[in-house]
Amino acid sequence: MPRAERKIPVLTEEACFALIRETGMIKHIVAHSRQVCRVALFMTASLQEQGLLLDTDLVRTSSLLHDITKTRSLRTGEDHARTGAELLAGRGYPEVGKIIGEHVRLSSYEDLRVPGEAEIVNYADKRVLHERITSLEERMTYILERYGRSPGDIQRIVDTWERTKILEACLFRYLPYSPDELTALMNGGVSPA
Repeated sequence: MPRAERKIPVLTEEACFALIRETGMIKHIVAHSRQVCRVALFMTASLQEQGLLLDTDLVRTSSLLHDITKTRSLRTGEDHARTGAELLAGRGYPEVGKIIGEHVRLSSYEDLRVPGEAEIVNYADKRVLHERITSLEERMTYILERYGRSPGDIQRIVDTWERTKILEACLFRYLPYSPDELTALMNGGVSPA
């Protein structure tokens, strides 16, 4: 169900993959993005069943493209959330750009009473380690080890971790399964080894 009567402009799935090819996204980042999309769409459908009004196409596009400038950022050191947001906004997709810009850190964690598309994409990204759906704790531990280069980096990651736990609690108030059950459901009902 759409969030509003107006149609939010998004890319088709085919256009998303054309943009992925155009930007030269590394294969493992493409696989990660596909899995984030899979988790985000699963959660979106579950939240819609609970009565939340969410735009499935917006979630699909934003989750597939959330790391659209990540490959380039590995070389340049740029903030891939910001440059990805700018890329999509510059191509006429400001709502997609806004969500991409918030996939690392939400612009606000103050009002999480009713989650929207940005919260779903942000959280889904935090649940996928490379291509594997994992617990929030395992993913955040990886992020800390991989990106915690300075005391400032470590503090930002810890702050994001704490805020993501609040986001998780908000999302799962609406969902008929727990965070651990999400992993099992997404793995075909089989808990990870």
